[in-house]
Amino acid sequence: MFNNAVMYAKQNAPESVRVLARRTQLEAYNARLRLTVPVATRSEIENVYHCAIRKTASQWIKAVFSDPVIYRHSGLLTYDPRFYNWKHPQVVPRRRIGLSMFIPRARFDKMPKPEKYRAFFVMRDPRDMLVSSYFSTRNSHGPMGDVLEQRRVLVEKPRKEGMLWLIDDLAKKGRFNVLRSWIDAPATDEVRLVRYEDLTGDKQAEEMEALLRHCGIILPPAELAQTLEKYSFTKMNERQGTAKVSHYRKGQPGDWQNHFDDDIYEAFLKATGNLVERAGYPTYQQK
Repeated sequence: MFNNAVMYAKQNAPESVRVLARRTQLEAYNARLRLTVPVATRSEIENVYHCAIRKTASQWIKAVFSDPVIYRHSGLLTYDPRFYNWKHPQVVPRRRIGLSMFIPRARFDKMPKPEKYRAFFVMRDPRDMLVSSYFSTRNSHGPMGDVLEQRRVLVEKPRKEGMLWLIDDLAKKGRFNVLRSWIDAPATDEVRLVRYEDLTGDKQAEEMEALLRHCGIILPPAELAQTLEKYSFTKMNERQGTAKVSHYRKGQPGDWQNHFDDDIYEAFLKATGNLVERAGYPTYQQK
């Protein structure tokens, strides 16, 4: 009953109430973990930071890192600074995993951090990111931020005009520049760049094992396999219901080619420059 009420508030109440609901739900969940899940191995890493740009499986990563198996093998609870207005002195309290931090690299570098920390940034082919953002914003994304205002615009426009408008909107909001800021930053041992395509691809288990190890979290192979099966896109869709299916759909690399034409690609290049090449993605779909 309580969780249903919280979920209703998250989806239908004003933004301020939704933020409070998410905060309440997160703290209640962490309290249950502390009481019911014994810590088998405590990680030496004091903070983990999940940094990203939107439409890079952030909700999936949140689900995986919030699972009790992660707490059991690390002693790290999750935390989302957005729901606390970024007011904590350390941005993310000690012994927490900071989730869904949609920030440029410069802001991350300025954040106070403990000596022993790890971070990872999830990137994606910006063309596929655009297409995913278009369909999610237009059809399925929950009412948060300016999603409803964007949806009204996209629903009124034909698909091509909608994508052209969204390219301009994302550029004005600096989304492409955020991706570039992480790609162009000097490599460090503390920060790992991760591709969305690898996290959702055929070698998902290998990629997740390497990512978790980078974060100081070691899962036995059987438990990692069970966790990935538990949070497969298909099963997350089943738990969320068909209305949410596109939010967890497994986007195929190169899907942008099914939606771009010359005009859209020209507008995309004008907004992003050499971002695709800098990110290491092919300028055409390799056969």
